Amino acid sequence: MTNEHLTRRQLLEAGAAAVGVGALATSFPRGLPAMAAPATDPLAAPPIETVRIGFVGVGGMGTVHVENLVRIPGCRITAVCDIVEAHARRAAKLITDAGHPAPTLYTRGPTDFVRLCETEELDLVYTATPWEWHVPVLVAAMRNGKHAATEVPAAMTLDECWQMVEEAERHQKHCVMMENCNYDRPELLALHLVRKGLLGEVLHAECGYLHDLREVKFSSEGEGLWRRAHSIRRNANLYPTHGLGPVANCLDINRGDTFAYLVSMSGPSRGLQEYAAAHFPPDAPQRREQYALGDVNVSLIRTVNGKTIYVSHDTNLPRPYSRIHLVQGTKGVVQGYPNRVYIEGRSASHGRWDELASYYPEFDHPLWRFDAARQATSGHGGMDFLEDWRLIKCLREGLPTDFNVYDAALLSSVTPLSETSVAERSRPVDFPDFSRGRWKTQAPWGIVEA
Repeated sequence: MTNEHLTRRQLLEAGAAAVGVGALATSFPRGLPAMAAPATDPLAAPPIETVRIGFVGVGGMGTVHVENLVRIPGCRITAVCDIVEAHARRAAKLITDAGHPAPTLYTRGPTDFVRLCETEELDLVYTATPWEWHVPVLVAAMRNGKHAATEVPAAMTLDECWQMVEEAERHQKHCVMMENCNYDRPELLALHLVRKGLLGEVLHAECGYLHDLREVKFSSEGEGLWRRAHSIRRNANLYPTHGLGPVANCLDINRGDTFAYLVSMSGPSRGLQEYAAAHFPPDAPQRREQYALGDVNVSLIRTVNGKTIYVSHDTNLPRPYSRIHLVQGTKGVVQGYPNRVYIEGRSASHGRWDELASYYPEFDHPLWRFDAARQATSGHGGMDFLEDWRLIKCLREGLPTDFNVYDAALLSSVTPLSETSVAERSRPVDFPDFSRGRWKTQAPWGIVEA
């Protein structure tokens, strides 16, 4: 949902007014024990035979999810919302071409998702809008009795993180951040090795989002209409969840351990200015922009149990793509980009890496033995399909979703907390306990199947 004729301020004000949240104030006191939340957790719900979906925001990633969902049995997209009518009609054609009934379209403006949530008989509202719209859509869905799912990051501020948690607890609805990298094949192989005990006790992880997005940020369409604005305003680890989600799973975060505090620092801002100077004429407004975002942000997280995580962010400089993905245990280490592994007593030669691919025949995760994932053509090589498949499977079978609202809040909170730390000379900043202690008893994510 993007429109060059709407300013970000207009979008935010419209979104806040639409769901009646004003400045996103929350309903419960923060950080209190269980008395502040219902006695039951929003981790499971009655099974749904056919999951009726309303999709909000069908641009690039939204279209990928629509293409996946129309191939998954037991769900139907019955409503589509986008401020660009052509996007909504394109999604509708994908739905009807797959043999499903035509969805109802909602294209009356930036807050038409509220009308969708209020009027449609739905089980799930799924959003792939620009970041600042995620929480308004999630709140509107849950307040109208629907489960909610969002693209990453789920929230951009601590208030938004708390609001997701409190609305999910109040209405007893799932609120899921759809982190596709949790389902990528090398990351799931690493998790399988951890669960098999081959790495020993996991003590440390390194991850990041290192992706040259200069062309995307300066595009005149798609994410270029809104993503560069975050670089102008915020100096933080802006997009942590792609790298952090998979390593958090290996460290059982929110499932026996949780984040305690972080420190963060950013370097100078040069990349976007130099790109603009090289690609736009001297009088172009892009040449006059100033950016708060340091080109490289480095954040360090310490967990309650003493584990450590390195998280980096770099989207403004020329470089090959990487999420780093290093998981270090007492018996071995897995590392991505390039993918490799070393396990003491198993690797062929002391101190030499094995190719990660050599471990697939024995240790490939069961999800990647699923033919539909291997054959998926839409999205990032199958992981997008798997995350959509698992969500629908859990809703249809009444299972807890693989990841819940507490995960969405904790991982998303890295951005505002890192922003505070950067602004205060890398002062350590504590993480809120969004789960109010539930992380101590929540079981680790097991080795699930498709």
